[in-house]
Amino acid sequence: MASDLDFSPPEVPEPTFLENLLRYGLFLGAIFQLICVLAIIIPVPKSHEAEAEPSEPRSAEVTRKPKATAPSANKRPKKEAKKKR
Repeated sequence: MASDLDFSPPEVPEPTFLENLLRYGLFLGAIFQLICVLAIIIPVPKSHEAEAEPSEPRSAEVTRKPKATAPSANKRPKKEAKKKR
């Protein structure tokens, strides 16, 4: 009677490459989300060096001429005619 019982672990197939890729991708996504949430919660003080560097690229952006977009009269919504029954 005791010899009829099988106590060996069940056979579980090895995970495929795509299953492993999905598993580790989900782990990386979860870690990325935790980092993003912590970046919002924990404020980081700005240093003086970081404030001085962006001023140089901004001067290059100011020299560009912004494109002026004039509102066009052709883009007015058309009146919809009501159907008479």
